[in-house]
Amino acid sequence: MTIALIGPSGAGKGTQADKLVTKFDWLHISTGDLFRESLDKRTALGLLGQKYMSQGELVPDEVVDAMIEEWLLKIRPEKEILFDGFPRTRYQAEFLDELLGKMGRTLDAAIYLKVSDEEILNRLPGRIICQVCQTPYHINFKPPAREGVCDRCRGQLHHREDDTPDVMRARLKVSHRVTGPLVGFYQRTNRLIIVDGEGSINQVSEKILEAIDAIQRRAAFSATVEEAVEIQALKTEVAALAPEETRQPSLNIVLLGGPGSGKGTQAERLRTTLNLPHIATGDLFRENLKNKTDLGKLAKSYMDRGELVPDDVTESMVRERLSRPDTEPGFIMDGFPRTVGQAEALTEMVTDMQRRIDAVLHIKVSDDEIVNRLSGRLICRTCQTPYHKKFKPPKVDGVCDLDGGELYQRDDDNPDTIRARLKTYHGQTAPLIDYYQKAGLLIEIEGEGDVKEVTDRTMAAVNKLMEARQANAA
Repeated sequence: MTIALIGPSGAGKGTQADKLVTKFDWLHISTGDLFRESLDKRTALGLLGQKYMSQGELVPDEVVDAMIEEWLLKIRPEKEILFDGFPRTRYQAEFLDELLGKMGRTLDAAIYLKVSDEEILNRLPGRIICQVCQTPYHINFKPPAREGVCDRCRGQLHHREDDTPDVMRARLKVSHRVTGPLVGFYQRTNRLIIVDGEGSINQVSEKILEAIDAIQRRAAFSATVEEAVEIQALKTEVAALAPEETRQPSLNIVLLGGPGSGKGTQAERLRTTLNLPHIATGDLFRENLKNKTDLGKLAKSYMDRGELVPDDVTESMVRERLSRPDTEPGFIMDGFPRTVGQAEALTEMVTDMQRRIDAVLHIKVSDDEIVNRLSGRLICRTCQTPYHKKFKPPKVDGVCDLDGGELYQRDDDNPDTIRARLKTYHGQTAPLIDYYQKAGLLIEIEGEGDVKEVTDRTMAAVNKLMEARQANAA
């Protein structure tokens, strides 16, 4: 049997997963534990993840996907599996189905722990976590045998710095955004089992065991469309675009494109020509870490524990950046959004500021061309400025033009890793492209050819956009 336990943060997935794997001797796969183990054991993927974090970068989704794949391939065919907190998105659900199919397995059911936001916020003050093994406890519902000490590894227990009502509300908002499509996917494939996650730990355990028994007997009934819609309704409605008569005059552009498509290069050309700030999520993440902002400290607390930084932290960094005065004339956004949920978050942000996204430039480059480009890419160790052996060589071989830093080739810039990254990119971004196309914002730019040719096409599209705006304002 292969089961996924899903639901919002704070629903009790970790606690219930621990009870289930103890009772059934199932293999427990949690992305957080898997990531920490890969780092601790210094596997190839763990070292790659560590390298991203040491450079002050978010670990890409494709690295986590590869860890899941690597782990699953080691499992004996007869071993039963419980996924805890994975998949989190529809793309991950489709990825997992494909992966399990290659192994001759199927996901029997996704059990959704249904807990109200109010109940989750009520639980927060009592939640404590082991600093060593990350086992969750609760002062009232699941206290440790010895106060302040983990039953499992004797590590010290503590309240996490992100267990605050404001952070959790933001996290729940993100969770509801991504859960809607995930719940819909499993409902349509008749594998969604909804379990009431409120009540004592033992009461919830009994409900889950009843559901598992029904699944094993093939007597379980998948959630109805109405039940799935009730969960999906928790998602915040996408904010309407700011009306023209109330919006602030600004030019706000989003760049989309695969790794190596040239987004960063074109964003810099646009920044120089339009005199607008270039907001790259990688730079933003490093800036918050370097300046030790509250968000940077929060992100670092995850990284120090060997955990992935949640989406709500990234979204908060973007929101804070957009609130600065230099973005009032507009901005060039690069690297965000990567998913439909993040696109909805960005729409909400700019609408709150009485702005709107004016255009989404999709720089199209074939996968073969991207592989060729990235295989020759060089990065400055100090400032992360990208170069290319053929298309953008430095003035002095191996030395950054800007700060004299050493140039190097990233470990993940090899053909096999690049193609894995592209697969993840296409899986996540295809719905995003459709989202912006339906909104009438997508402009496709042919991204192949030399840099000047692509820049000319990009500027032609932006000039046409600005001319149309001026005509509408006249």
